[in-house]
Amino acid sequence: MTAFHPSAEDLPSEFAVFPLTGALLLPRGKLPLNIFEPRYLAMTLDSLAAGRMFGMIQPDPHAATLENGPGLYRVGCLGRLSSFSETDDGRLLITLTGLARFTIDAEVAPRHGYRRVRGDFSRYVSDLEPTRPPVDIEREKLLTALRGYFARRNVEANWEAIRGLSDDALVITLAMACPFEAVEKQALLEAPTDADRAVTLLALLQMGAAGPDLPPDHPVS
Repeated sequence: MTAFHPSAEDLPSEFAVFPLTGALLLPRGKLPLNIFEPRYLAMTLDSLAAGRMFGMIQPDPHAATLENGPGLYRVGCLGRLSSFSETDDGRLLITLTGLARFTIDAEVAPRHGYRRVRGDFSRYVSDLEPTRPPVDIEREKLLTALRGYFARRNVEANWEAIRGLSDDALVITLAMACPFEAVEKQALLEAPTDADRAVTLLALLQMGAAGPDLPPDHPVS
């Protein structure tokens, strides 16, 4: 099966969103999800039947509660269902591959209990480029900060696998997998460029490495 590389014209103008605090989807990233709540089971099945796409977005703790649920950050990321399986107890195990970030223009009428928005991709059309210029990250400094960050949280990591990642994959994987606060995840999502995201990630890891010891939250192995 060939990779899916949509153009801006291939993206839906209205689509479902899955509001989930702490869940970060980035373009080219892969987010595993365990779907069990009835409305999100319906959302996933509806998405499978119509383009296989929905958006991930975080609730904004500072926004007013809306009729359909908590207020949302304005920027999220549209993803495409790239793998799908069903468990014996009716859950859906899926992988969502990030396509492009969007800004919410407006929330539209919900469907089958899940929320839907009208999205604007115009600020983020560069997310759709199938090939990316290499980003000059401070790789060893990033890995040193990561060691300190994991040590503070007693996280055991597969360093061979981490070192085997390309610079682009390393930044995306760490940004999505590390247990940053919701506002920090949002800053990583909204970083204007890949280089800006790498700088933000390094700063967050360095601050986390210098902070108090914490128990493991979302271990990366």
